[in-house]
Amino acid sequence: MLNSNLLRKLDMQDLMVFVAVYEQSSVTEVSETLCVSQSTVSYCLKKLRTSFEDELFIHTRNAMWPTSKATSMYSHVVNIIKNINLCHSGINVFDPTEKEIIFNICAPEYFELLILPDLLKSFIKSHLPIIVNTHKFHKDVPVEQLVDGRIDLVICAGPNFHRDAKPFKSKILLDDDLVCVVDKHFTPPENKFNLDTFVARQHIFPTPWTSDTNMVDGWLGKQGYTRQIVARANSYVAALEMISGTDLVLMLPRRLQRRICDETKFAFCKPPSGLPSFTIDMLWDRKAEQNSANTWLREQIAKVCA
Repeated sequence: MLNSNLLRKLDMQDLMVFVAVYEQSSVTEVSETLCVSQSTVSYCLKKLRTSFEDELFIHTRNAMWPTSKATSMYSHVVNIIKNINLCHSGINVFDPTEKEIIFNICAPEYFELLILPDLLKSFIKSHLPIIVNTHKFHKDVPVEQLVDGRIDLVICAGPNFHRDAKPFKSKILLDDDLVCVVDKHFTPPENKFNLDTFVARQHIFPTPWTSDTNMVDGWLGKQGYTRQIVARANSYVAALEMISGTDLVLMLPRRLQRRICDETKFAFCKPPSGLPSFTIDMLWDRKAEQNSANTWLREQIAKVCA
């Protein structure tokens, strides 16, 4: 039985709209994906909000952000749609307890430091025979490997950093911004940098993936500034060791800074005003939508990030 009579007014289209808005964060894109009008999408959202007594999605300038209730609902609604499809097709659902399976994920160091440890802990806690192989993300999305299945998922920076990501399905996992990390003995006045004091310092540049450009230097160039990079590290952890005992500056994602920085040795400071933020996105091939193992893996990663 249903907990509320309001739920009786929902239909499958409402649930499909919920999932599509959660994954695509845009009413326009959802209307195109589901081949319905934007007014239909808005009507479905109104019904969903009334039925679940929650805003579910908050309008921002660039996207529709899910509320905590929408985030907790997402996997359940996906399972409802999946189970309805199973009733129609009879396809077997992936069971992670049945046998050992290897997943190949192409991802930067950010994923290995912040997301993968918690993902593995969840597998271990549930006694699942899952093996995760990570492949280093280089300059471009590994299109061929993603299409032919050698790579199950790609984790990369966004939004819209990689033009070759457009043919693939995508989901924003996290949003993040950069902070300046310095040795505690060389903290700037008022614990922040402006453009002039920022470029006056020398910098360490971590290169967890290969790229001709980076967000910081691209943004500085638009302001008419450049910075001096005295060394490039292969990892965030190595870069931290390089700034210890010096007045060098290291730019780190805020979430990583909280995870890997020893607060007895390092301080974090505000960067110059206007430095853009970024997202961490998950990409997969459209054919993987029919692969229940791939779908299951994406759900587990989304749960960790939520």
